[in-house]
Order: sequence, then structure tokens, then C-alpha cells
Amino acid sequence: MPEQSPSQRLSALGISLPDAPKPVASYIPVRVCGNMAFVSGQLPFESGKLPAEGTVPGSVTPEAAKAMARRCVVNALACLHQALGSIDRVRGVVKVGVFVASDTGFGGQPGIANGASDLLVEVFGEAGRHARAAVGVPALPLNAPVEVEFVFEIEP
Repeated sequence: MPEQSPSQRLSALGISLPDAPKPVASYIPVRVCGNMAFVSGQLPFESGKLPAEGTVPGSVTPEAAKAMARRCVVNALACLHQALGSIDRVRGVVKVGVFVASDTGFGGQPGIANGASDLLVEVFGEAGRHARAAVGVPALPLNAPVEVEFVFEIEP
């Protein structure tokens, strides 16, 4: 049986790509340089809105933030699909940067980042394994609890 493509795996997971989120400031969602695609930081928008706002764990539970990190991946894949025509052009995930709006003393950023990392492996298999940073910050744009940026290797 032939291996499934990333778009087929996404479908098998029951995930449909939404329209790519529009930039909330002065930047572009995806910049392609050679065989690399850099995806700007994605917020966990669902139907144009953030599902929650504030810091973790004071306003948002770590479990909810982990689900939002996963949603950031879906939004990034929507941006990639728009820019490349298909996520099947992705050869691999190079690096992921996960930013978590964190209360003082909170150190659970790696667990939240796993929401993004795990979905990337589910969609891209071994090619989805990546280098990563999981960083706690005092605040994020629009008071989002999580933001995730990506670097992908792509077919030319």
C-alpha cells in the first residue's frame, strides 16, 4: 500500500484547512527562499477569532494552550497551501518556534509546544520531526496565549 501524502494524512485526521488567516500587521504569511518556506508566527484563530486570551496557566489552562498550539499548525498549513498550492510540496519541517504567554514561574512551555510538534509528526511522519524552541513570554499579539512560527523545507 503506498504511503499517504501529507494532505491525505491531514484528511484522515479529520482536519480541513481553513482559509489562510490574514496578517494582523505589516508582514506576509509565507516567504519562500530557495527550497525553504518561512511561515510567520501564527495565532490560534478559529473562524477569525481567538478561542481564549491571556496567560498560561492564570487565564488559560495548559491543556487548552496545547490545543491552541495544534491549531497554530493548522493555520500555518493553510498559509503554506495558499502560498505553494499544496502542503504535499513539504519535504520536511526544519524548525518550530513556540511562544507561550506565561505567568511568572510557569515552566510548562515544552508540554504546550508538543501540541504543535505532535501534529506536525502526524501529518508529515518522520519528515515532521524538527528542531524547536519553546519560550515563555509576558504577552503576545492580540493577547493570544500561543504563537507558533515555522521553517519548512519544500520541493522547488
